[in-house]
Amino acid sequence: MRRTDREVTDPVKIREIITGCSCCRLGLCDGGRAYVVPLDFGFTEKDGRYTFYFHSAAEGRKISLIRKAGWAAFEMDAGHELVKGERACAYTARYQCVMGGGPVTLAETPEEKRTGLTAIMAHLTGREQWDFDGDVLEKTQVFRLEAEELTCKVHE
Repeated sequence: MRRTDREVTDPVKIREIITGCSCCRLGLCDGGRAYVVPLDFGFTEKDGRYTFYFHSAAEGRKISLIRKAGWAAFEMDAGHELVKGERACAYTARYQCVMGGGPVTLAETPEEKRTGLTAIMAHLTGREQWDFDGDVLEKTQVFRLEAEELTCKVHE
């Protein structure tokens, strides 16, 4: 990270920023070209290591690329605010962002899917107790990204 003065390393602050983000952009490689898709997400954290969960249809471009590459980058951000200046170059923006990457895998069992969907719903709603119909679990593809790389940056 070039601007280490904006780097966040405090685990509590990193979790707070992730919790405040409503969208995670997943970056995949498609034949040498970037493919970025915005997704709802959920997460778990254990000993400072994050696992991010996503869901989608069972087939499609995103799922094909996950099966092919097994790795993805991610980016999420919040707190955007334009800071005006007297000159064009004096304008700036306030923001918070978290970026990284890691192996991404498809959930195979109903229990893995239930874990991921529960994390997503907890993040979106704050509620952690959910029941998922077997038909929904069968039709829905859940996948997870184990963040091996994670950086956090804030410009206040």
